[in-house]
Amino acid sequence: MIRKSSISLATLATVLFAATAIGQAQRQNLLTTHTRPAVVNGQARLIDHLPESRTMRIVLVLPLRNQQELDGLLADLYNPSSASYHQFLSVDEFTARFGPTQEDYDTLIAFARENGFTVAATSRNRVNLDLTGSVAGIEKAFNIKMGVYQHPTEYRTFYAPDREPTADLPFQLWHIAGLDNYSLPHPAGLEHNSGRSTSGATIGSGPSESFLGSDMRAAYYGGTALTGSGQSLGLLEFYGTDLSDLDTYYKNVGQTESVPITLDSTDGTSTSCVDSRSGGDCDDTEQTIDMTQALGMAPGLSSLVMYIGSTDSAIFNAMATASPLNAQLSSSWTWSPADPSTDNPYFEEFETQGQSLYQAAGDSGAWTTSSEVFPADDVYLMSVGGTDLTTSSAAGPWASETAWSDGGGGISPDKFAIPSWQTTAAASCSSCSKSYRNAPDVSANANFTYYVCADQTTCTANEYGGTSFAAPLWAGYTALVNQQSIANGNKTVGFINPTIYTIGEGSNYDSDFHDITSGSNGYSATTGYDLATGWGSPNGSGLINALAGSSTSTPGYSLSASPGSVSIVQGNSGASTITSTVSGGFSGTIALAASGAPTGVTITFSPTSISGAGSSTMSIAVASTAATGSYTITVSGASGSTTETTTVSLTITAPVSGSFTISVSPTSGYLYQGQSGYAVVTVTASGGFDSAVALSASGVPSGVTSSFSPASITGSGTAHFNLSVSRSAPTGTYPITITGTGGGVTQSTTLTFEVVRR
Repeated sequence: MIRKSSISLATLATVLFAATAIGQAQRQNLLTTHTRPAVVNGQARLIDHLPESRTMRIVLVLPLRNQQELDGLLADLYNPSSASYHQFLSVDEFTARFGPTQEDYDTLIAFARENGFTVAATSRNRVNLDLTGSVAGIEKAFNIKMGVYQHPTEYRTFYAPDREPTADLPFQLWHIAGLDNYSLPHPAGLEHNSGRSTSGATIGSGPSESFLGSDMRAAYYGGTALTGSGQSLGLLEFYGTDLSDLDTYYKNVGQTESVPITLDSTDGTSTSCVDSRSGGDCDDTEQTIDMTQALGMAPGLSSLVMYIGSTDSAIFNAMATASPLNAQLSSSWTWSPADPSTDNPYFEEFETQGQSLYQAAGDSGAWTTSSEVFPADDVYLMSVGGTDLTTSSAAGPWASETAWSDGGGGISPDKFAIPSWQTTAAASCSSCSKSYRNAPDVSANANFTYYVCADQTTCTANEYGGTSFAAPLWAGYTALVNQQSIANGNKTVGFINPTIYTIGEGSNYDSDFHDITSGSNGYSATTGYDLATGWGSPNGSGLINALAGSSTSTPGYSLSASPGSVSIVQGNSGASTITSTVSGGFSGTIALAASGAPTGVTITFSPTSISGAGSSTMSIAVASTAATGSYTITVSGASGSTTETTTVSLTITAPVSGSFTISVSPTSGYLYQGQSGYAVVTVTASGGFDSAVALSASGVPSGVTSSFSPASITGSGTAHFNLSVSRSAPTGTYPITITGTGGGVTQSTTLTFEVVRR
């Protein structure tokens, strides 16, 4: 049996706290609203009870801590006069200061399990706990009844709780996501031209003079140096996609696309989307548009991630805890939550971590008090309206722009209070509210002037439009801003609204924005800020320089190697990572080569070149006939007439005489969930073997962390193989392979390890 070390006081306190706290808990109300007015007032007719055996997936959301401190930090992060200006936090730093405590999170997990739920996923920031369970279990745990109701305005039924949920916990929950489907998410700004609005302004480079994403780059940026290199962009999607539609788009317009695309299911939602005409029942028009617009503006992104899920809580929390984080995010979907404040914790985390979220403002013209536009009127994001753009030529520069008649904008229907950064602009805007949030903040082309490929069918030209095009376009533009900001030695720019409102009120406004002064969406476009187009559309590099700072250095790059010294035994291989660091907005291609390798050594690079800032793996294969000794490998990177170099010290050694064996004691054992322990690993050398043996383990189950102390053994000796089992680790028996590698020799042994329910 694995030796059980004494449980640490911290671990013991956590276990006792969770058990005691649940036992002493009293019924608590939640901090957000969940009931729908139509259910409460009887407007939605009760049809049936949701079957008790039905399995549902829900997300329990804990509130953030230290809200007053967080509010103060957010103010400082976006105040250029503050020492904390743009000193954004990492996910772990945010969690330590503002996330729920580990004790509360452990208590919540214990509560979920005691009520029969299965933990589907935990979250890095301890905000979300993703669960599956039966309707009967949900009703019992949260003191509600789940009914099936006739929707009052749509020809369908929906399920929802009959009252506000409560929970027997020692603290209040923020929210429970997934308890109703009253409001189905749908594209916020994706319209098909049915004669409502037409335009003669299209001078695009696509079929029938339609606009491509690259045309928007030419019109709103107009340069070539910035491509989004080194930046990652995230898209919110409620359905998956078929990437063949993206391939068709690029093939048809004679362009190439090489950005790595990740389809990330945040809660088990399918990442595929097949049209009914191809045997499925899914429309990926919105999803494909989001990609073409973001990639058209920033064709050199390091990655594009589509976050796909069934609830906004799952998607937004995945965006807030990704590794690496996406500094620019876009949403072209809308829905109506029972409580408009539901997603604010995620939005606040975005801002604290330097992430910017762009939201389509919708395609129903001026907002009214009953408009469903969420989250476009939230104060923690950038709301993007629509325009009608004319360019001077195909793939040419901006010529003129008017407000798009269908573009969303107005006074917050959800009654969000006016933020401090908007008060001055609102004071000089006759139509603006002086009490509530006004939108949009910015805008871009949204008229029916685009080329679109989707649903594995024929592509269309000049048939689709909407602020769905404008929001990802702005996210792509921000990737250019962030590329330049980092090249200038700064951080990403984060939430730009406080800055752009200052720009709009300053003397350089017209050189940074296209101020749109004609047209109407129900509100007239006027000089300066207005409720039709906000501050307007981006004016080339002017706005980029205003947000990121002018590039004062000559574009260039440098190379580095990690590790810088590699020791390889004859007949074996090794590697070093070659990284390029750029400055002055450099975004060229760097071709890699190596010199100085002795006979019998083969060096390859993957990839063979780096675009802008990035890295490549240099693999070094040493033949058994290669001469022992020390060598300097020179790695050169050429881009045009420029060549930069770095070096790697290579030491080739002969195989060590002798060998070793490795064993573990005990060979089998168990630990309870929440417990820690160790086994003893013994290395026994023979035949004069005296090299260091590096220890590693594979097959360690999820929820269990492992380490060796020490991490390597020279000659003969022992080490502790430490295991720590989380309370959420799945029970079961697992074979763990422990491997020792050194002196050209590899040996392994097996520990049969069991996780036991406490």
